[in-house]
Amino acid sequence: MTADPLLTFFLPAALGIIMLGLGLSLSLADFARVAKFPKPVLIGLACQLLLLPLACFFLAKAFGLAPALAVGLMLLAASPGGTTANLYSHLAHGDVALNITLTAVNSVIAILTMPLIVNLSLAYFMSADQAIPLQFAKVVQVFVIVLGPVAIGMWLRSRFPGFAERMQKPVKTVSALFLLLIIVLAMAKDWRTFVDYAPSVGGAALAFNLLSMAVGYCVPRLLKLNLRQAIAIAMEIGIHNGTLAIALALSPALLNNPTMAIPAAIYSLIMFVTAALFGLWVNRVHGAELAEPVAQGERA
Repeated sequence: MTADPLLTFFLPAALGIIMLGLGLSLSLADFARVAKFPKPVLIGLACQLLLLPLACFFLAKAFGLAPALAVGLMLLAASPGGTTANLYSHLAHGDVALNITLTAVNSVIAILTMPLIVNLSLAYFMSADQAIPLQFAKVVQVFVIVLGPVAIGMWLRSRFPGFAERMQKPVKTVSALFLLLIIVLAMAKDWRTFVDYAPSVGGAALAFNLLSMAVGYCVPRLLKLNLRQAIAIAMEIGIHNGTLAIALALSPALLNNPTMAIPAAIYSLIMFVTAALFGLWVNRVHGAELAEPVAQGERA
């Protein structure tokens, strides 16, 4: 497959802007908060890093996905939460501080866990001549592309807080447009495959999304976290960074397989609807509890 200049230059630029927007919303305090409130963060990370990839593997098997699509779904499961989870958590009266902390920590950890999960998925689902593993040099490239703009955004926020505050909204708007463009690009790049596999992939993506939100909500509740923390974790692991998964799948320097981008593209369209419905449901059922002031000891 020949390298498309649009993909070679556009995808890293688009991803860079999106991750810069993430950095503008983060500070070192978001990472330090882990030490002060470790339990909800560790539970959220365990759900994201351990339970979801395992559940996704069995879903890919159960739906009988084609090898590249199965790897694409696993790539999505390995991706960290998206920044939009913060907005949805806020609207649903979740613990937004916990969302921000989880996004910050998981975005760093995912740089190490994503290549591991992708390589294991390639080895399991695809034959040796089909697999294009993420090698160490490529992992370093992803590290620079993803965390470089985040670090720049965090530096801008620490040095020029007013400017960072003003830029958050326009950068988020541009990020949303880039996400839409990347999804369109992913579908256009492999349109025939998208049409052929959309029904089966759509079912698997919807099942994975619903399972993600259920795990994110039920596991924290079973482990005695408060309602706002459970809502935050459900949003965090239900709204994945589909842009990152699509970029890794499409990039000629990385996986270079448009078919692998299809699960993330479909999931990215589904997750906003299901997240909104979840927020409406939890507020209808627990509206009185969520209307109460947040106790100091419950803040993450």
